[in-house]
Amino acid sequence: MRQRVVRVALTAVLVALILLAIPLALAIRSSLYADQRDTLERAALAAAVRVNPDYATGDPPELPSPGAGERLGLYDPSLRLHAGSGPQTGDDTVRRAFRGVARSQSDGELVVAVPVSHAERVIGVVRASSAVSAVRNRVFLGWAALLGAAVLALAVAVLVARRQAWVLAAPLEDLSRHCRAVTDGDLTARAAPSTIAEIDQVARTHNDMLHSLSELLRHERDFTANASHQLRTPLTGLQLTLEAGLERDDDQLRPVLEEALASTRRLHHTVEEVLRLAGSPGPPHRATADRPVAQLLEETDERWHGLFAQDGRRLDSDTRDAPADVRVPGGPVAEILGVLLDNARAHGHGSVRVAVRDLDDALAFDVTDEGTLDTEPARLFARGQTGGGAGGTGIGLALARDLAVSLGGRLFLASGDPTTFTLLVPVRQDDSAP
Repeated sequence: MRQRVVRVALTAVLVALILLAIPLALAIRSSLYADQRDTLERAALAAAVRVNPDYATGDPPELPSPGAGERLGLYDPSLRLHAGSGPQTGDDTVRRAFRGVARSQSDGELVVAVPVSHAERVIGVVRASSAVSAVRNRVFLGWAALLGAAVLALAVAVLVARRQAWVLAAPLEDLSRHCRAVTDGDLTARAAPSTIAEIDQVARTHNDMLHSLSELLRHERDFTANASHQLRTPLTGLQLTLEAGLERDDDQLRPVLEEALASTRRLHHTVEEVLRLAGSPGPPHRATADRPVAQLLEETDERWHGLFAQDGRRLDSDTRDAPADVRVPGGPVAEILGVLLDNARAHGHGSVRVAVRDLDDALAFDVTDEGTLDTEPARLFARGQTGGGAGGTGIGLALARDLAVSLGGRLFLASGDPTTFTLLVPVRQDDSAP
């Protein structure tokens, strides 16, 4: 910004100098030439007054001494030089002077010729001249002075522009530093006031916005802590109760308890993943790769096969391309696949297929059903937008997308006909099984 302010100021000064300097330079030139002509005319008039009317009969005229670089000459009606200095024969300027004062510039000289009158008759002409180069040198000196003044004005403009640029940019740079501090996680950073009202208004708005965001984040952290305490404790108690019930010798009750205990453990894992996601804002981080891909798909199939069977639908898990030596973060990936399968069960049609593809540096999990979907992907993953357009809270797909991002991966709609969601999970060499 500082350079831009300096460039704008210099551009304005340069335009002003050009608009003023060119006419002023022309005025200096015209003024110096006119002043020299006036000087020559005064010298010629002073000499004409002192010319004796009888000079033609032999009385020598007394011409005044010319100025530095000037020449004075008296010419008779025959255009012959009678006294002084100048061309031996009068030029066109002398000839025209018999009809009145004549001025000209020729042969590198400025010439002014004045008639000498006596008894209402012109008896001669006084010719005054000086070299044009002398006037030109004065013009150059005047232009040099003008150029020096322009350079001085430009230098002053640079200093003033740099000062004003610093005054304008310093509060914005300070505000930028505070914004970077906020980006780095320091929510206590506040922009300081400056002497510029407009920038102060932006700083106040920034501080007010940051205060509101801090309060919002504080409420969310409080909610996360409360949810963590209020959900974990009863879930742990329920899990202990179910485990105690399994110790009883009741063959009819055991399958129900085992299913309830498995559901409780899955719910516990779900709560842990949601709380982990809520408590870990910022860039993606590497979750622990703790489960082989084939095992994860088998567990997913075991959990969801019966639910689809109850609806008269089929669930196929294709593990042929699943690499046996690669592990993935079991908890987050299982949650994402659970969301996709629940979405396919609630809004999809026909058979559902879960497959995995090895992409060298990533694994692609495809969840496909036989239905069609024409919703825009941007709306599909927005909170409040359900997969089928009605029913539900519209949080599942948004949560799954956030979980995928937290792993450094991506979840997207690969195809609308048939409906296919693809989860990309990056893998590394150290994700391989030991």
